[in-house]
Amino acid sequence: MTIHVEGLVAIAVFYLLILFVGIWAAWKNKHSGEAEGTDRSETIMVGGRDIGLFVGGFTMTATWVGGGYINGTAEYVYLPDHGLAWAQAPFGYALSLVVGGLFFAKPMRSRGYVTMLDPFQQLYGKRMGGLLFIPALMGEIFWSAAILSALGATLSVIVDINIKMSVVISALIAIFYTLVGGLYSVAYTDVVQLFCIFVGLWISVPFALTNPAVSDITVTAVKQVYQPPWRGSVNKNDTWIWIDNFCLLMLGGIPWQVYFQRVLSASSATYAQVLSFLAAFGCLVMAVPSVLIGAIGASTDWNQTSYGGVSPKEKEQADMILPIVLQHLCPPFVSFFGLGAVSAAVMSSADSSILSASSMFARNIYQLAFRQSASDREIVWVMRITIFVFGGLATLMALVTGTVYGLWYLSSDLVYVIIFPQLLSVLFIKGTNTYGSVAAYLFGMVLRIGGGEPYLQLPPFIYYPGWTTEQRINPMSGEMEEVVIQKFPFKTVSMLASFLGNVAFSYLAKYLFESGKISHKYDFLDAVVSKHSGEIMDKTTLVTRGNNIGLSEMAPVKPRLSVTLAAAFTRRDTLPTETVEEEEESSPDSSHHDEE
Repeated sequence: MTIHVEGLVAIAVFYLLILFVGIWAAWKNKHSGEAEGTDRSETIMVGGRDIGLFVGGFTMTATWVGGGYINGTAEYVYLPDHGLAWAQAPFGYALSLVVGGLFFAKPMRSRGYVTMLDPFQQLYGKRMGGLLFIPALMGEIFWSAAILSALGATLSVIVDINIKMSVVISALIAIFYTLVGGLYSVAYTDVVQLFCIFVGLWISVPFALTNPAVSDITVTAVKQVYQPPWRGSVNKNDTWIWIDNFCLLMLGGIPWQVYFQRVLSASSATYAQVLSFLAAFGCLVMAVPSVLIGAIGASTDWNQTSYGGVSPKEKEQADMILPIVLQHLCPPFVSFFGLGAVSAAVMSSADSSILSASSMFARNIYQLAFRQSASDREIVWVMRITIFVFGGLATLMALVTGTVYGLWYLSSDLVYVIIFPQLLSVLFIKGTNTYGSVAAYLFGMVLRIGGGEPYLQLPPFIYYPGWTTEQRINPMSGEMEEVVIQKFPFKTVSMLASFLGNVAFSYLAKYLFESGKISHKYDFLDAVVSKHSGEIMDKTTLVTRGNNIGLSEMAPVKPRLSVTLAAAFTRRDTLPTETVEEEEESSPDSSHHDEE
């Protein structure tokens, strides 16, 4: 086993830089929020809500621009049967940030929520919040595991060191500074992360482009030289799959705690919107070097390189085309600088997912569902423990599970078909309730899982129109297998069915109980008759006057949020009398709540 000293030094320098920035950010902001009386746990989750435009713009861009984004974009541009036409992530996620900024950032930030699950628990109750936590948690954990898995493979290309050791060290560094500084450390390391990616890749691109083994990429975009043109095309038969995947990225990229973590940390609702638009632009800019590297890979005669005569595609290494191009088509010093920067950036993109998962658990599961009287210090310790546990879980999965990408695909689909329609309903549709939410959850889950998942060898039990079979190599066994391919846009159809199910069943339950067709005693979820029970968090300020939120009637964000949030999310009988009275005065006209 050969150890490349220069490669190790480059990686160590970048890792230490990110670790230093993470610890510095924690130290710099250790007293943030104390003057306004903000709880320490809230400061860890949303950074004292004082993240400005510069750091905010970088950290919002880093929501999606990380290791998976740059490696995946290069891979799809390089793959002979895909090409640029199928590299949907840059435009998909950019539009996701635009849509999020236009419609979702303002209502979420204006209401002063702390996590994405707050509005669900406020309207549908703590048990439903717990159910919605499951796909959200799976998405975050599997995303972190996929990032760490990719990182191990990348590092092994550069320095030929043990993959397991490199993954564990990377995870420990990310967990450590997240433990120490919370969102401040995540945000400030995001600035370094994007800077590393940008500089590292752009330094490498000119050298790779001018390598004698590389043909003119403008020619290989439209003509076959070493493989089909890298511009790619969408066959007529695959049009619906392309649309389905694009909708998944554009709309399914919104309901993630990693995104709302940044939205809710912005210093105002308007800032949250501006940051989303800046990040959309950032997503496109950061994709350019990845697209070029994928194109360079597709335009290379590998016989003339140190890689060897067999192309990465034939060696089943297409997913590592970015580190391969950097190592074999650039001078050693450029290669190690670029790869060191990219590796450090990949490592730092796992931190926000781990923080997101622990924020949702500590607040929405531990505090609101089980321990409403928990002290702030207790919540902070629960967060620290869960950051370590979830980080360890993601690391373990990256090391032992060969199907981590399949798990990530399935869980991100579940976020799209389950959480997105519920978020739409809770913010913009009046009158939805827990019965509709449960029905929507089941509809989305059954319709999506029923379609199967080839990456997990999960066979379908619902065969949608246009399904077909293909012979594929099983990544675990290496044997050829017949898999069912769904050509129908069943993910988006599942999402729409989930949304319509929520609305239909909510109104049906409301009609049956309020008209007396079903006795009030059977309202076991306390969702229609007993609106002010302990299950549905008492002061439901989300739906004012029985109406949906209009963007024009957002309540301004007050610097001191703890009073109104305490009243909104805890049982009234556990609060001091003065707090209840103070909250009554500051809330919108609550006398209209019972009109519905």
